Amino acid sequence: MQFINSLAFAEDLDKQDNLKHFRDKFLIPKHQGKEITYLCGNSLGLQPKNTRTYINQQLDYWENYGVEGWFDGPEPWLAYHQEIKELLSPILGSKPEEVTCMNNLTINLHLLMVSFYQPKGKKYKILMEGGAFPSDQYAVASQVEFRGYHADDAIIEVFPREGEETLRTEDILAIIKKHEDDLALILFGGINYYTGQFFDLKAITQAGHAAGAIVGFDLAHAAGNVPLHLHDWGVDFASWCSYKYMNSSMGGISGIFVHEKHFKTDFQRFAGWWGYKLENRFKMTKGFVPERGAEGWQVSTSPILLMAAHKASLKLFQQAGFENLRAKSIKLTGYLTYLIQQINTALGEEFFTMITPKNADERGCQLSLICKSDGKHIFDELVKHQIIGDWREPNVIRVSPVPFYNTFTEVYYFAETLLKITKILTTYPTNKPTI
Repeated sequence: MQFINSLAFAEDLDKQDNLKHFRDKFLIPKHQGKEITYLCGNSLGLQPKNTRTYINQQLDYWENYGVEGWFDGPEPWLAYHQEIKELLSPILGSKPEEVTCMNNLTINLHLLMVSFYQPKGKKYKILMEGGAFPSDQYAVASQVEFRGYHADDAIIEVFPREGEETLRTEDILAIIKKHEDDLALILFGGINYYTGQFFDLKAITQAGHAAGAIVGFDLAHAAGNVPLHLHDWGVDFASWCSYKYMNSSMGGISGIFVHEKHFKTDFQRFAGWWGYKLENRFKMTKGFVPERGAEGWQVSTSPILLMAAHKASLKLFQQAGFENLRAKSIKLTGYLTYLIQQINTALGEEFFTMITPKNADERGCQLSLICKSDGKHIFDELVKHQIIGDWREPNVIRVSPVPFYNTFTEVYYFAETLLKITKILTTYPTNKPTI
């Protein structure tokens, strides 16, 4: 569509927005009684207004039922995760039995790698994107060292070409092919946290399987953000967090995906009572027998209050329809991309370089901007104007207009303010004023 750089145009887009009423279902932070412009859903999603209701409901059940709440009442806790699986599966493109919610993301990656990283002979190496989120780097390095290998030898990192910021799919696939004789596992992010690049997960999975490797993904920045088809793509396993685009509270519960083709595989795993086959779980017998599906990787008792917060948000996804959220997201980021170009035109140079792919199919909500100079100062001034994004060293501002609660008018205000701040700072290069 043809965008226009005007407040009236942005307001008109908001009027046409079929999802605009969902903003009223979220609690927007305020400063001095005025709502801030929150563009940081890539780091922590905002609180749905129904979260308190869902949590209080479980507190009431605890009060009224005590331990019997596991078996009695309107929503017995023993089966509380079942509806969550049904709500998650359309977001992840999975069958309900292929997913469950448990633990936190890095813990889940460790538990999954215990099963899916099985080095044998020459095939012992793990492929991951260069510049992956540090927790992934630490987890993978500790896993290979636990198995007796050296990280410098066993981990293959794929970096962009010189002078480029994002990875080319053909380069990823070429390196997979190059290492087909020694590759045991591919563990990639779905979206790179720094650049916002959405990788071609289908192509990576196909290439990994052709090389005889297992393929898994960290979907921290992808789940609830971009379309996923984990079952149809044949992905072996995945995990994600729920506190970003799925708005499920600070450090909210994570989840895992295990493809049904592995349900009958006799895996090595770190086991716990909560993953034991449910029909015999309370017989308290020795010898672990896993529940069928992803639930067999569960270890500890479900944290019902965290799951209640998760369920509150997932109900909103069900109401909105993920395809509708994605369509609005593409339009929001498209408008912001256009406005960044307008800012550079007004400044007479490419002061802000967008390192997130321009192709909407290769990104989600997040746009990452490299500032030519004064990036941290510009970011700090944005915060003073009640615009919340986030800063990543050495010179990147990340902003994420989320379709649930952000508006086209907010995107316009961000761009207008960014231009004003940058003009002043570049006018006074040696004596930077407080704006």
